[in-house]
Amino acid sequence: MRILFIGDIFGRPGRTMVRHRLPSLVSDHQIDLVIANGENAAAGFGITPQLAEELFELGIDVMTTGNHVWDKREIIDYFGMADGNPHSMARRILRPANYSADLPGWGFYEGSKNGVSYAVINLQGRVFMASNDDPFRVVDNLLKQIRAKVIFVDVHAEATSEKVSLGWYLDGRVTAVVGTHTHIPTADERVLPGGTAYITDVGMTGPYDGVIGVKKELVIGRFLNNMPVRFEPATGDARLCGVVVDCDENTGKARSIERIFLSE
Repeated sequence: MRILFIGDIFGRPGRTMVRHRLPSLVSDHQIDLVIANGENAAAGFGITPQLAEELFELGIDVMTTGNHVWDKREIIDYFGMADGNPHSMARRILRPANYSADLPGWGFYEGSKNGVSYAVINLQGRVFMASNDDPFRVVDNLLKQIRAKVIFVDVHAEATSEKVSLGWYLDGRVTAVVGTHTHIPTADERVLPGGTAYITDVGMTGPYDGVIGVKKELVIGRFLNNMPVRFEPATGDARLCGVVVDCDENTGKARSIERIFLSE
């Protein structure tokens, strides 16, 4: 099984890159399953039901999120549409599994693609981020429930040490652990000894003529004067960041991980 994961889709530039480049990526890399982090799809902050469905229609199978998942309040009602309906499109967008259990939505998804069962788990870090349940123990409990051999984990976290630790902690138990959130791609992709593909951060799919997706003059001004300012998404130099993970569908072990970094 060959899995494409697309890093944080940021605003219209990110969505446009996915629209333009996803078909050729799927064809050229013989992709079976497409996963993406979509929490910044709506002008850089959150995701709306309409945008979620547009991204699904482009060929994304499952979407993960993170700390911006609640920025657009209408997503809460969208999660509610999937209650009692496991086949709803809304069921295929996740919020971090280590959020409080009584919050809307789900932290993992189990599905089947081309006859292969798979699972996607969404976790959020705790270092330099809001306090949530322990992602290490939460993922332990989830792995007791999941039957699929192919298991893909998105760790939405700030600290590299926390991501690397989760990679080692899950080595041999999941197919891949990929980091999101910082919007900066790292160059440490590898397959760990136990057969888990790992990268600390996949990077952002969006405008690089800015500061992690935001107009650079706004962020620079904030650093210079510390005055509050409304952040707006940048527009130029759109790029698509992702990884392709090749794995054994029978064992779930990764064979390889390849970094993708495409410009307009």
